Amino acid sequence: NIELPLYYHNVAKAERKLLVDAVLKRVDISHRRKHLPAKLSGGQQQRVAIARAIVTNPDLILADEPTGNLDSKNSTQVMELLQQLNQEGATIVMVTHAPEHLVYGTRVIELLDGRVLTDHLVKTSNTEKELLDVDLKEAHSSTQQTVEVTCG
Repeated sequence: NIELPLYYHNVAKAERKLLVDAVLKRVDISHRRKHLPAKLSGGQQQRVAIARAIVTNPDLILADEPTGNLDSKNSTQVMELLQQLNQEGATIVMVTHAPEHLVYGTRVIELLDGRVLTDHLVKTSNTEKELLDVDLKEAHSSTQQTVEVTCG
């Protein structure tokens, strides 16, 4: 399951095994390596999905409700892993309906019916995080790269 993206990238079998072992350790499920998905908990299945998404070390991760079916402990673990990946250089684009997860991001864009309602930067201090309003014109003009995603 986790090895499949590496297979499609023509990674040699020995290297695939090493990469899969490393990513299983990273998401803390190496002890369940031989189990079928039906034998894994919801949190473990979610970590397998994240492992599959990150095994190729992508620059961009699209996460649609990554904690949608998880309990609070597993949700926190998944959010901390995504935050760590972001700190290591990956861009995470996450869709969520869970306001408690907003503080894990660096920018929060609220959409309604395909339109931007609000755009906030997440400011971190020693003890808390807060949302700061972003001037949309200034934010877009100062951005070096613009990525447009269109869903048709």
